[in-house]
Amino acid sequence: MKGSCLCKAVEYEVDQLDMPIIHCHCQTCRKAHAAPFASSAGVMREHFRWTKGDDKLTAFESSPGKFRYFCSVCGSHVVAERPAQPHMIVRVATLNEDPGSRPEAHIWCSHDVAWLQDEEGVTFHEEWQPNR
Repeated sequence: MKGSCLCKAVEYEVDQLDMPIIHCHCQTCRKAHAAPFASSAGVMREHFRWTKGDDKLTAFESSPGKFRYFCSVCGSHVVAERPAQPHMIVRVATLNEDPGSRPEAHIWCSHDVAWLQDEEGVTFHEEWQPNR
């Protein structure tokens, strides 16, 4: 499977997802992704390779020993890692195709904020909201 950042300056390939897709709601993931949660899956290092633009990556140590890698051009958060662990943490939303598996869990839901939880009465649109 191939993946990339938004501007395609950074590209990678994974042979497979080695761990389940998890939606993380922790405050750090929420802020790093500017989203209600981050969808990630572990990929063993031997199943991951950069194919373009690894020189365009910028790392940020968001907690002791955890590094988040962003494209320095468009800002997309592509992967994270703890160097001592045998796997990379791939941000599933950066995959260019369906990984063929579905999320198994939501974690750190204790970090949710009220405005992200209440969807009762919220209208959903297939595309852009009409009349805006």
